[in-house]
Amino acid sequence: MKITKLKVNTKSQKYPILIGSKLISKFHKICDINLIKFKKCLIIIDSNVPKKLVLDLKKNLKNKETFLLFFKASEKNKNQKSIDNILKILLSKNFSRQDCLITVGGGITGDVGGFAASIFKRGLQFVNIPTTLLSQVDSSVGGKTGINSSYGKNLIGNFYQPKLVICDISFLKSLSKREIICGYAEILKHSLIADEKFFNYLYKNVSNILKLKSPFINKAIYTSCKIKKKVVEKDEKEKSYRKILNFGHTFAHAFEASLNYSKKLNHGEAVILGIISALKFSLQERTINFKDYQKIINHIDSSRLTKKIKKYFSEKHTKKILSFMIKDKKNNTNKINLILLKKIGLPIIDKAYYKNKLQIFLKKELVD
Repeated sequence: MKITKLKVNTKSQKYPILIGSKLISKFHKICDINLIKFKKCLIIIDSNVPKKLVLDLKKNLKNKETFLLFFKASEKNKNQKSIDNILKILLSKNFSRQDCLITVGGGITGDVGGFAASIFKRGLQFVNIPTTLLSQVDSSVGGKTGINSSYGKNLIGNFYQPKLVICDISFLKSLSKREIICGYAEILKHSLIADEKFFNYLYKNVSNILKLKSPFINKAIYTSCKIKKKVVEKDEKEKSYRKILNFGHTFAHAFEASLNYSKKLNHGEAVILGIISALKFSLQERTINFKDYQKIINHIDSSRLTKKIKKYFSEKHTKKILSFMIKDKKNNTNKINLILLKKIGLPIIDKAYYKNKLQIFLKKELVD
């Protein structure tokens, strides 16, 4: 069992990210090695996670007082009611801050569980076991936790770093191709904002990565996590540099919210559409050259990563999309902040635009 390890060093917490296969069966040993001690634990499990893997984890915790909460993960359940349900268990079972909350699931499960851990008695030990490719390469790294509101996505939340992240590749075998492509969206984003060599590796090996073949998937996860780790270490609380991770996401979050977080468009698919929109806007603003733009678009098209934006939206959606872009938490003026691309591996931070300019752009995208 080969385990690859990354160490995240933020001001608030230092913690390891472990990447490998069949790590769940070694969970107790991994906790001991990393000095994570607790008497009680609440395991919040995405209801989509295969039961065999859940049982493997529970067997490893037979000497602990263990409570299970199965969570139906969806953007609609990423809300205050879910937080209240978790807090009720923690309080009724008399958890202390020295006990532990463990999340087993995708990004939504980690976001909700992590947020509950952050506010319970001002901070409960938190271990994140992401089970989707999307959560392994993105949401599990960096400490962002939170829930949605009627005003938009992730507007209520906290920065709260876990004690440990375990990326067990064994979980990925249960995913659909659609879910794997969702994770690939964030891997692609990381290459575009930070590492042209990594983008070229993805361009060459995308087929093997999407088929979860080793060592291609291992390298993709490791390199993606490493890129995000470096960004988070430079700017844990998203004061400036960390904003590069939002490349494509101002569009993406607005797309999701405009469809009321429908299953018709999941987060990864929205991110790919957001990346395409950010690239087209970069080209319009002449920040990126056509050669780099075309190379990225060719990769997305040839890999069949998404449908065209007009499959989801028409001109009538323009105002709604724009209204959610304006509410984006990264805006601090009456303008909309966007991360654009100068070239592959080099983003431009904090370009701000009036809504009229983006309205014209969106209308053109949804009509032409």
